[in-house]
Amino acid sequence: MRITSPAFADGGSIPAKFTADGGDISPPLEIGGVPAAAKSLVLIVDDPDAPRGTWNHWLLWNIVPGITQIAEGTAPSGAAAGRNDFGETNYRGPSPPSGTHRYFFRLLALDTTLDLKAGSTRAKLDRAMQGHVMAEAVLMGRYGR
Repeated sequence: MRITSPAFADGGSIPAKFTADGGDISPPLEIGGVPAAAKSLVLIVDDPDAPRGTWNHWLLWNIVPGITQIAEGTAPSGAAAGRNDFGETNYRGPSPPSGTHRYFFRLLALDTTLDLKAGSTRAKLDRAMQGHVMAEAVLMGRYGR
């Protein structure tokens, strides 16, 4: 399974347009190689370099497994959104307080759909996914001020 973006290379710099310093919109994402048996996908965008520990920027689940792209500035139709660490249920872009941080776009294929209420936290999402992850792909971008 793979996740890429035409906006930045894996390990490369995330353009300011997709950060809090720009438009604060989600970058376009391309998805491929999803296992045929997958029932749903999960997308987690987080920053493990945040001063207070991993900071969650976007949580989405129950994404249809046949999806091949997520357009810039949009969430997949029908996906449930969780509460990020900004207290919101939408994408919030990189906004490191200082230095350069790494931002991970994690795509997980599950063998089930999740019975999880929209607005749930990352901890609840992690618990709900336990034992159901079939495959994972990661795209990492960097952003600094």
